[in-house]
Amino acid sequence: MDLLLLLQWIHYESGFLICAVVGIMFVVFTPIIAACFCMCRCCDNCGGEMHQRQRKNADCYRGFFTASLFTTTVFIILGVLVAYAANHNISSQIKNTRRLINTNMRDLKTFANNTPAVCSLTLIRTVHNCETVCCLTDIGPLLGARIHSNLEKEVVPALDAALRMAGAMRETKEALENVSSSLETLQDGMGKLQASLAGERASLSNTLSDPACTNGAVSHTCNTIRSTLAQLGINADFSKLPDVSRALANVNTILKVDLSNIVQKGYASFNDTPTLVKDQTKNIVSGVKGMLDKIGNEIMAFAKMFPVEASLANFTIFLNQQHKTIESFYPQVDQMDFYRWIGCVAMLCAVVLVLAFNILGLLCGTCGYDKQATPTTRGCLSNTGGNLLMAGVGFSFIFAWVLMGLVTTMFVVGGNIEKLMCEPLSNRQLFKIIDTPFLVHPEKKNFLPAMLFQNPNIDLTLGAMYRECYENNGLYHALQLENIFNINSFLNRTVYNKDLGKVLEGVKVDLKNVALLEQVGRDNLMNFANSGLGEIDYPAYLAEVMCVFVCVRVWGVRVRVPDTVCPVTRGLQVCSPVQSVPAVVSLANQHAAPFTFMFLQTGLCNAFIIGLCLAFYQGSGVILSLNNV
Repeated sequence: MDLLLLLQWIHYESGFLICAVVGIMFVVFTPIIAACFCMCRCCDNCGGEMHQRQRKNADCYRGFFTASLFTTTVFIILGVLVAYAANHNISSQIKNTRRLINTNMRDLKTFANNTPAVCSLTLIRTVHNCETVCCLTDIGPLLGARIHSNLEKEVVPALDAALRMAGAMRETKEALENVSSSLETLQDGMGKLQASLAGERASLSNTLSDPACTNGAVSHTCNTIRSTLAQLGINADFSKLPDVSRALANVNTILKVDLSNIVQKGYASFNDTPTLVKDQTKNIVSGVKGMLDKIGNEIMAFAKMFPVEASLANFTIFLNQQHKTIESFYPQVDQMDFYRWIGCVAMLCAVVLVLAFNILGLLCGTCGYDKQATPTTRGCLSNTGGNLLMAGVGFSFIFAWVLMGLVTTMFVVGGNIEKLMCEPLSNRQLFKIIDTPFLVHPEKKNFLPAMLFQNPNIDLTLGAMYRECYENNGLYHALQLENIFNINSFLNRTVYNKDLGKVLEGVKVDLKNVALLEQVGRDNLMNFANSGLGEIDYPAYLAEVMCVFVCVRVWGVRVRVPDTVCPVTRGLQVCSPVQSVPAVVSLANQHAAPFTFMFLQTGLCNAFIIGLCLAFYQGSGVILSLNNV
């Protein structure tokens, strides 16, 4: 098991280990190489004024080495600039930390000072809200509106139907009056029309008996007219139609009661339900208010049992002391940061010194180079460039291994801190590790509740507490303080007590006084249903409408008799039958057309009455629906 953990650790730290090995090798071998170089230099075997054999590709080597040194120098310059910026940023962050500490301490003090006032205000608002919701002051708009809304689906349609009945009664009266007057007119005109038609029939019969009608040219026409004389009459018999005066009298009696006004009173009574509820619960409000006042006093007294103000006062004193203690370290922190800044600048200056030697050496060597000169005869500028490059190499050997040691140590330590602490803290994996049961303490499942409540079995973890705080939830919920004091049980004993429940359960509303339709209105609907409209013989009216009550079939109306057949014989024209036919047609148009229009109008009215009566047979159904509501 230990070997497996070791292998896992090596796999996880492989990148850091490789970098650490490279850094350690550099730190170890750089002083050794520097010592060898120094001894070689002291023994006059390296550099100096030794004669160097010239090769054909010497210029190529010289250019390559110059470019390599210049590139390396530029790369190191960039690193120095980044290191200087990082050094300055560290100082800025340290100064910013002081500002953050002061801000956090000020916020904690504000929290401690304002907590008592906020707690008192919260309690006052809680009690006030409890009274506002539960004291039944607004029980009319609340409970009454709810009752009104639930009953509205059944009451309003029933009242609307009753209101439509009132309008239908008036329309029925108008229809019955039209039927009665039209029936009288038709019965009176029917006798006159029958007498006129009888006279015309006799006149036509006499005309057709004339000897001229025996003429062969017109005998066929006269015989045709003679055979249709029996059809010249009235098929309808209006005297058999039933009288509607009794039903009309009943409807007139019914309309003496203003049903529309009664229905409007029903609307008003139903809409007054919230006021009725308020009046009926008036005595309960005072009792509930007294109980709620008692509950509010208990809550306020219970809140005063906790020494919140004293505890917060001690906490404020503790914050002030700790703030002063922290401020006392500010000069030391500034001094240590200054030393750190100076040390970093000094190391950077050492690197800058090496860079200066390299740059000056490159400039002097390049400017003073003479291809014809030998190492023993080279100029001062070229020789100075070589010495500067050798000085840069020497200072590199002196400071490089120290810088590499610092960089390696900071990289390994800082990288592991970032990977093992900062990154798990950012993605909250660190909380899962810390909250592992029995990890912090082998005998305690959860260390946080064991430390706060001396009960390690409570399911309270550091990750859960951090999540609740991050979501800006209350401290009571985040720390699960109900394990110390359960406020719900207290509220169940005070706010939600049985006495208050009994009082609220005793709230009853009696809606018997809500008169949706008065007895007069109900009787009016029943009287209308029994007014005799259903006893009218509507099929008889419809049958008379369908009858053709004037039948004039004179086939010779448009027959033209030739002039040769119309001689004057004994003072009588042969064409007299043709002349008599227009008289019959004129009579029919004179008497029948108005009667036909009136009777068709009457038939339409009767058809309308039939529909109304069928609807009014449901009047008792409207009353039953109102009774059900």
